[in-house]
Order: sequence, then C-alpha cells, then structure tokens
Amino acid sequence: MGILLINGSPRKDGCTNRALEEVKNQLSKNGIEGEIIWLGNKPMQDCIACGSCYKTGKCAFDDIVNEVAAKLDTADGIVIGSPVYYGGPNGRITSFMDRLSYSAGAKLDGKIAASVVSCRRGGATAAYERLNMYFGMLNCMIPASQYWNQVHGFSAEDVEKDAEGLQTMRVLADNIAWLVKNRKAGEEAGVKMPERDAHIFTNFIN
Repeated sequence: MGILLINGSPRKDGCTNRALEEVKNQLSKNGIEGEIIWLGNKPMQDCIACGSCYKTGKCAFDDIVNEVAAKLDTADGIVIGSPVYYGGPNGRITSFMDRLSYSAGAKLDGKIAASVVSCRRGGATAAYERLNMYFGMLNCMIPASQYWNQVHGFSAEDVEKDAEGLQTMRVLADNIAWLVKNRKAGEEAGVKMPERDAHIFTNFIN
C-alpha cells in the first residue's frame, strides 16, 4: 500500500515539500508508505491536445508524467502539492495534471486523491479548489481534513510555526490511511468497486 506525493514547487525543499513531508510522516505512522516525487524546476511541457495518448496509452512527451503514470498501477492514491501563484496553483503542477489526467485518467479511477497548497498569505483556497477539480472528474475518492489543506509561510522554517496547518496535514494523512485500509478490507470481504457505464458526453452546441 502506498501513496504518491507530488511536489509541484520549483523549490525542492520549500513550503510545499514541508507540507507533503508532514503527510508522508503521518502516513508512515499508520503503516502506509509514501513517496515524494519532485517535478523539478525545468520547464514542464503542457498538453497540446494531440490525442496520441488515446492510441498509445501514454503521453507523447516521455517525461515524469509517464513515470508517475506507471507508478499509479500499484499506488493506492496520490497527493499533489503546489505553491500559490496569484491565487491559483502554479503552471508546473497544472501542466503535469492536465497531461496525467488526459493520458492516465483511467488509472486514477477509484484511487484516493487529495491536494495541498502553500502560500505566504492568501489565495490558498482558490488554488485548493482548482486542484481538486481534476479529482472530481476522474472518479477519485477525495478525503477531507479538519480544514482546507493549506500551510502558510514564506519558507519551510515559517511553515514549522503554522501548527494548525501541519496538524491539518496529519489529519489528512490519517484519513487517507483509514480509506486505504478500509478499501483493502472491503476488497477482501468481496466488496467490489462500482462498475462504470460507458461515459456519456453531452455537448451544448447544436
């Protein structure tokens, strides 16, 4: 059992990573393995809507998106983290999630999925809402916490002072672990995931 934690910040050891570390450490206390994956600070190719992933089953740009997609085959869930840029998640994480969702959305179906954001002062809730939009379209199971999943600070050292924010990360991790264990127990008891009907697409242009 394991959870992938995606650090979308260009700073490997900054505020976003500190929030994800708190989730990872609390998951470990619950017997759940976590792996933090940093997306790096090089340019992230965005989705160009080429449609090749529908034919090949993977993104045409063979980078970390395909690496994470492969890990989803065995992972129980995913937590994505982003700093707040002008009231929203940064471009790196949205480009990553656009491509992952297009090319590997089926692998996220039924997985546990959550997002965490870090900000100096404001914009956290808007960024948090934006990131959860991915999971609401992909049949993911979205765990809650005691508050919206956000930490505050200009540096990782500042985040250490955000006692409520870090506690929110731990409660999130506890709830993720509970869902992972209950899903496994359900499968062992013969409770299966819902069967999906063919997706109906309704366009609003005649």
